[in-house]
Amino acid sequence: MAKDRERKRPNILVTGTPGTGKTTTASALAEASQLRHVSVGDLVRDKGLHDGWDDQLECHVVNEDLVCDELEDVMEQGGNIVDYHGCDFFPERWFDLVVVLQTDNTILYDRLSKRGYTGSKLSNNIECEIFRVLLEEAKESYPQDIVLALKSDTVDNIDSNVATLTEWVRQWNPTS
Repeated sequence: MAKDRERKRPNILVTGTPGTGKTTTASALAEASQLRHVSVGDLVRDKGLHDGWDDQLECHVVNEDLVCDELEDVMEQGGNIVDYHGCDFFPERWFDLVVVLQTDNTILYDRLSKRGYTGSKLSNNIECEIFRVLLEEAKESYPQDIVLALKSDTVDNIDSNVATLTEWVRQWNPTS
């Protein structure tokens, strides 16, 4: 559990391999729970919190220190849903729940292909999901009792996940 209990609202991290439905889930949860959705990818692009572009992976090289500095105050306030495909660089104290979305490899392959992922970018992300890299990263970075793996193959899964997480937010107690 997060150590900072002066917050009145919880902080949730939604993580998973690209294409597992993080942004869709986080956006729907933010709307249902009245928490703030923070997309780290958008933040990195919009505020230049990166060290350039990786041509091979076709993405920005995130400067994790700049991201953490940018988010520190808002995370202390609470009431955030952070959406990002990594989780091991965020301070443990920030989160009350870490949600790892998981998707069947065939479905994930189709989703990423539709986004234009090809070659090593596509295969690396599929391998990440096969080997549950992000689930293991979350389990190594946060207390086991706050890490929750959820299936995210279908719209019904996402709807169910949002309902479950909304109920969790409703029942969250800052003193627990």
